[in-house]
Amino acid sequence: MASVKELRLRIKSVGNIKQITRAMEMVASTKLRRFQDRAVCSRPYAQEISALVGHLAEVLGGEIADRPLFNEGAGDKVLVLLVTSDRGLCGAYNSNLFSKLERWLKAQKEEHGLEESDFDFHVYGRKGFQYLSKRSLNVASFLVEPPLESVNFANAAFTSNELVKAFLSGEYKRVEVMYSAFETMVRYIPTISQFLPVEQLVTEDGGDGASTDVILEPDAESIFDHLLPRYLEIRIYNALLESLTSEYASRRSSMKAATDAADDMQKVLKGKYNRLRQEGITKELLDIVGGVEALK
Repeated sequence: MASVKELRLRIKSVGNIKQITRAMEMVASTKLRRFQDRAVCSRPYAQEISALVGHLAEVLGGEIADRPLFNEGAGDKVLVLLVTSDRGLCGAYNSNLFSKLERWLKAQKEEHGLEESDFDFHVYGRKGFQYLSKRSLNVASFLVEPPLESVNFANAAFTSNELVKAFLSGEYKRVEVMYSAFETMVRYIPTISQFLPVEQLVTEDGGDGASTDVILEPDAESIFDHLLPRYLEIRIYNALLESLTSEYASRRSSMKAATDAADDMQKVLKGKYNRLRQEGITKELLDIVGGVEALK
């Protein structure tokens, strides 16, 4: 059994850990609110531009079928943008994403006959880079600067343009984006979605865009060509924001659980410490009383 001194040191150590986890929980809560606000604020814009691009696609009809971004690429490989965290201590955030990736790679092999060598990865986050390197998967680009939590729309636009260039180079037949979609404070879903070629876009009402009386200036094709890059950029930006929000939500939950566990452990240790100390005091009193009785 541990001595009183050992228990005192363990209580102090657990208390120090609890202070650290509580501080990390508070930091994660602050950053979570900031990134959640940004993610929520970007959604209406993303929905509107998606609806507008879908409407213009309906107006153009079959004309968009000849555009390279709407057709599978000439290559045989698949490019994946993987968004993970730079740091750990965020619960199962990264491991859930990697499990989803493993299942997806297996499904691609079974359905399309693709091997692991047929996939190239652009990676946000050191955890993703370490995982892919350990699995000997090809990392075509590791996006280090700026750090993920400092990424703004300009950085997301640059990433989107690089993915489009890679797709148009003829090396890849499609581009996928894998990230954690934020739903609630305790629910963040590992998601993989096709980025290129652009999938069929449909307006919310499902109506025929050509029958509307909206006047388009200069013309639908010019507006469509201008909006399509913005649509792709906002998709990447939303994926990065939702991943960041999910990361800090997971870290806050993990640090709260660690703080609660440290608090419970400290209570158990204090109970053992008090019992052991009381046993020592009682034993000393019995020794004193016994000594006094022996002198009588």
